[in-house]
Amino acid sequence: MAGGDGSLGAVAAAAADAGVPFVVIPFGTRNHFARDAGLDVDDPLGALAAFTEGEEVAADLGSVCGRTFLNNVSLGVYAQLVHDPDHKTKNRLVAAARMIPAALGRSRRALDLAFDVDGERSHHRTLVLLVANGRYELAPGGFGQRERLDEGCLHAYVVEAGTRRTLLALFARAAAGRIELAEDWAEYAAQEFMVESKRSRLHAAIDGEPVLLEPPLDFEVRPRALRLLVPPGSRDRAAAG
Repeated sequence: MAGGDGSLGAVAAAAADAGVPFVVIPFGTRNHFARDAGLDVDDPLGALAAFTEGEEVAADLGSVCGRTFLNNVSLGVYAQLVHDPDHKTKNRLVAAARMIPAALGRSRRALDLAFDVDGERSHHRTLVLLVANGRYELAPGGFGQRERLDEGCLHAYVVEAGTRRTLLALFARAAAGRIELAEDWAEYAAQEFMVESKRSRLHAAIDGEPVLLEPPLDFEVRPRALRLLVPPGSRDRAAAG
């Protein structure tokens, strides 16, 4: 599949169901999955070497309500921006800059979400929920890359609707790569869990693409379901980060 993150999921799911290898040609804007797999995203034609000299690696697939995702699913402020054609952007820095005033503004709308993880239930007034297919490394400015694509676990990151003071502190810690120490922040890790809301539909972004989801949202991971074929040396680049 030649394309970006939002285009890859459906083809990857079909390849996994058929049990055939999947080759990614990074031809999108951000190419997060290709980067995490160690591909040289500045040389999309170089990815064609996977067909003749490829190394096969296993990768997990995530799903929410039956929809496959390779990277993550977002709810809340970021998803609302993705759904708004006046604010939609493929530039990561611009998107981050727009999230801050949206999160701090008077018009912000928190989501009341209930999490059912490993039989334990908790509630959050949520500004941002990111459910990732594997653990993201924290880096200055927020999230970096994933160390591996076959961890076999989903990670949920929750930014709660705290006061402006605590949110500013959270953004400051995110800029320093220390977001896990901030207030109004929660994390979960599990192979499957459920998120409930009283709303009939939720704006979401699956691998950066806008979708509408109907709660309850059932998240699960398919460990090592995808046979990923990558060019020689890709695993070394992935390990180097």
